[in-house]
Amino acid sequence: MAFDFHKDKERYYKMQTENAVEYMLPFIEQEFPLTKGMKVLEIGCAEGGVIKAFIDRGCIGYGVELSPARLAKAKENLAQEESEGRAFLINKNIYDIDFEEEMQGQFDLIVLKDVIEHIFDQNKLMHQLRDFLKPGGYIFFGFPPWQMPFGGHQQVAKSKILSKVPYIHLFPAPLYKGILKAFNEPERTVTELMEIKETGISIERFERICQQNHYSIKQRTYYLINPIYTYKFKMRAVKQLSPISAIPWVRNFVTTCMYYLVKKEELN
Repeated sequence: MAFDFHKDKERYYKMQTENAVEYMLPFIEQEFPLTKGMKVLEIGCAEGGVIKAFIDRGCIGYGVELSPARLAKAKENLAQEESEGRAFLINKNIYDIDFEEEMQGQFDLIVLKDVIEHIFDQNKLMHQLRDFLKPGGYIFFGFPPWQMPFGGHQQVAKSKILSKVPYIHLFPAPLYKGILKAFNEPERTVTELMEIKETGISIERFERICQQNHYSIKQRTYYLINPIYTYKFKMRAVKQLSPISAIPWVRNFVTTCMYYLVKKEELN
């Protein structure tokens, strides 16, 4: 049986930490070794599980979270780390951050795990993050490509039928919204899923935005089976086959997760 992340916040927090330790940190450190005292910012830190893994490695962790309830839970989970000055947690929209006052300097690494696909105006965000990074700083991204079977996060639908239907999010917006309403999805769920339809990001668009904002892609990994499925479905993480990942109009529909490490290029 699949584990419902959204109902057991304590277990979800621990899973996020374990997933970061098992998959994210090794991926990052192939290119960028983490050292004690590095400043790491996580955008969309939720309950703090991911940033906890970096703090445990000796980094100073900063978390920004839009949801007051999730930020409150992160403060509870990381109370000791905050009291010791190893964690700093802020309840705010990333676009409203006063960089000089609230960020206290630039970061060695920024982390966005399952977040970029929820943010409006991703090009603006990528441009803004350049100011948050130290010269030559890195950003880690992990996200489900838009065209993958559940790239619209329709698994959060209340209808047991709709939550299991792959690719339905790729229907034209009026048809998709009509289907959601026909299955009596709550207005809040309809709004959430239609927003994701607007912000969902493809592999090609993500890489184009990186290029436009002067980031070099240092590493990328295509996953056939998303690492987080290890915890949710007890499925072993599997990387995409190279012949498949080389064909855009095939890989886009069967790659469930992308990991990227991009580096800020210095402008003349």
